[in-house]
Parts: sequence; structure tokens; C-alpha cells
Amino acid sequence: MHDIKLIRQDPAAFDAALARRGDSAVSSDLLAIDEARRAKILAAETAQAEANKAAKEVGAAKGRGDEAEFERLRALVADKKAEIAQLNEEAKAEDARLTDALARIANLPYDDVPEGADEDDNVEIRRWGEPREIEGAKEHFDIPAAAACFDFERAAKMSGSRFVIMQGAVARLHRALAQFMLDTHVNDHGMTETATPVLVRDEAMYGTDKLPKFGEDSYQTTNGWWLIPTSEVTLTYSVSGEVLEEAELPKRLTAHTLCFRSEAGSAGRDTSGMLRQHQFEKVEMVAITHPDHSEDEQKRMLGAAQAILEALEIPYRTVVLCTGDMGFGARRTYDIEAWLPGQNTYREISSVSSTGDFQARRMNARFKPMGGGKPEFVHTLNGSGVAVGRCLIAVLENGQQADGTVTLPAVLAPYLGGKTQITAEGVLA
Repeated sequence: MHDIKLIRQDPAAFDAALARRGDSAVSSDLLAIDEARRAKILAAETAQAEANKAAKEVGAAKGRGDEAEFERLRALVADKKAEIAQLNEEAKAEDARLTDALARIANLPYDDVPEGADEDDNVEIRRWGEPREIEGAKEHFDIPAAAACFDFERAAKMSGSRFVIMQGAVARLHRALAQFMLDTHVNDHGMTETATPVLVRDEAMYGTDKLPKFGEDSYQTTNGWWLIPTSEVTLTYSVSGEVLEEAELPKRLTAHTLCFRSEAGSAGRDTSGMLRQHQFEKVEMVAITHPDHSEDEQKRMLGAAQAILEALEIPYRTVVLCTGDMGFGARRTYDIEAWLPGQNTYREISSVSSTGDFQARRMNARFKPMGGGKPEFVHTLNGSGVAVGRCLIAVLENGQQADGTVTLPAVLAPYLGGKTQITAEGVLA
């Protein structure tokens, strides 16, 4: 959510920042609504002052026996009350119109975000690991060790496309990856493990900028709950409406949850395998922090996500997204892309974003400065730490061997009963 006061102060700068994202200028429309709202409020306040003055004079007119003036003033007070009620309703309607308009405008990019139109203009800033030369590299669902553990047909029979049943060694590996990620974030990165609901109300989706603009990308139950697209929603919204003590900051949270996305507009993309699913699992990271520290916090979170892939020995590259490729609520986003030999390319496995105070304003999350003064809005950050299903794909494809087996990362052995391989028959060994 944007601050209309800041738009009033420098509308040209606001429009220029939006233009960097490829969005049209909107400040004149917003200020027109704001002016209409403020005019209604002023008119209501003026009418209230006139009503108050007339109300004081009613008694005086009665006292001096001036019945005509008494009746005129009494009628004036009644008229003013009706006028005030009407003006307040009109002001409320303009306020709602302004709030809705502001809620549909994307966040403003930080000045250091590179300009660009789409993913081709993203800028690589780091590359780690050397991809293995794998002759005839297969995608995850075709690797002999894993193929029998994926059942897309039975999943489609019960749920439709873009669902999967995992069994045996692959199902256990998937669980081990999530446990490893959580343990690493808690033990090494100072995050608090959190278990959250996967069903939320409108307010939680709105507060984390998923509504109203992206309702079609999520699933809603018949009684109005939303299935979360990521636990960013629940972790971030957990501080909604609160005034935290500055000493409580930063709050660093992590959660492993089911996530649900309709994938609206992605028909025909990544239909093979489990790269793009309607139901998937993620280990999410969220930070609630002081505005002065959000830059460092984003770098810290990026390092935490990168550390997961490095421990799993998965080659990756990190890019900073250009203005045209960033998400709606982000001011800056780093994407980590894991190397997938089966596709012979890097694919996104984590996004680490800073939203500034964009979400905090929507959900009214503030902190009380230690030195005194008015409460200020916190900054919120979120990132995948990482997407479990995509990480599973990367582990399988990077670990595939010529004999059809998969060699597993050593760090997962404690989670797999000491096993370090999936045989060509799909059994942990």
C-alpha cells in the first residue's frame, strides 16, 4: 500500500518510479480522488461547525421568546445533521475508492534495481558450483531410480493435471529435504520454526498483497477461506495490527507448509513432471525488521537460501530481477536458479524479496522506536528457503548416474537412516 501523503508531495517522482516497472502514470487520478475525499471531509466539518453554532443559538432564541427564530434554527440544525451524514457517507465512499486504487498499484522499485522489460534483462550477480557433464542427462521423471516413485496418472485420476503422487524412496527424500532445510534455518540461521494454518481469511491475503489483484491465482473455499499460495502470507500477517517493541526486531521466522496455486495464465508451461504444480511444499523464510536494517536482512536471507543449495551440492546462479520482472509487492528481488541437467538450464528455486513498508501499511504492522516518538511501520521480507519439490528435482537430476542410480548429498544421510543412494530399482541404499 502506498502513502497518499508521499504521492501528494511529489507526484512526478511517484509516476517516474512506476514507469521504471513499465506501469502507467496514476498520480493525477489518485490525487483527484484524494481531493474529492478531502473536499467532502472539509464540507462535513464546515457543516458541523454551522450546526454547532446554530444549536447554541436555539436556546437563546427560545429564552427571548423569538419563536420564529427558534423554529428556523431548529430546522437548520436538523438540515445540517442530514447534510453532515450525507457528506460523511460520500467521504467514506471516496476513501474506499482511494484505498482500492492504491491497493492495485505495484510497489516502487529501489533505485539500484536494474531497469528492464522481462527476465532477459535480469542481471546475474553470483554463480556457484560447476555443473557435471552428464551424457544423456534425463529429467527427474525419466531417471530409472526415480521413475517408479512418481505416479502422475493416478494423481490426475483423482485431482486432474499438475498433481503427483510420490512413493517410496522419492517420498522419503522429499520429506528429508524439508527437515534438512528447517533444521539448517533454525540451527544455523537463527530463525524460529513456526507451524501455521494453510487456510486464511481475506484480510491475511489482502495484508500480504495477494488481494485484490491476484485472487485468480489462488484457491478459495466455498465458505470464503483462501488456501495459502505460500506461508509468506501467514508468517508475515502474524504481526498484523501490532505495535512491536523495537527490541523485538528482527523477527526471523521459517515454516514448512503445503502451498496452493492455480497457475492461472501458465497453460502449456512446464506441464511435464512436477516443476509447476497446483499443490506443492515450501520452506519459507520471513523477516520483520527495522527499516534501517532491511537491506542487510535481505542479504542475510539470500545467503541462508544459497547455503541450502551449497550444502546439497547443487550448482546455482543468483540474479537480481529487473524492474519489469519483479513481483507486485517487491521493491527488490533476488532469484536463485538451480542447475537442472535434464533441462540443461538453470531454473528458479527461490526468490528473496524486500517489500519495504508496502505490506506493513496494508496490515498496519508497526514498531515503537526505542528513543521515543510515534510508532513506525516495520519492513517485511520473504524468501523461499527453498521450494521443496524443485529442490527434489535438482537433487535427483544432479545426482543421476550412468547406471540409472542417484547419488544423494551427504548432508541428507542422517535424515535417510544413513542411506546415500537410490538404486536403479528405486530403493534407498
